[in-house]
Amino acid sequence: MAKGSIKVGDEVAITATVRRRVTDDRVSVSIPSYGFPHSIVDRTSKVKKGQPIELIGDVTHIDGDLVTVNLGVPVTVNVDTLRLVTSYVAPKRKTPLVDKAT
Repeated sequence: MAKGSIKVGDEVAITATVRRRVTDDRVSVSIPSYGFPHSIVDRTSKVKKGQPIELIGDVTHIDGDLVTVNLGVPVTVNVDTLRLVTSYVAPKRKTPLVDKAT
């Protein structure tokens, strides 16, 4: 992934590996370049240990090669581990911000 192609507000995906099932509805996952364990709610699928799972979130902060993604909690990872899902497009104004002179 090119360094400049991800910006704040973009929706990105991280491919994590399932570590183990914690409860019937929670799964512990290992996120690449993130040094801490992370658990997610997974009620629908029955993933097994070692399977890849895709986590999708919004970019909230960029600091060089590190990108913070909101996955319910902020997770800071290397930009190389991200895949762009949807690029953020700012809303367009229909009326000018300044009133007309009278």
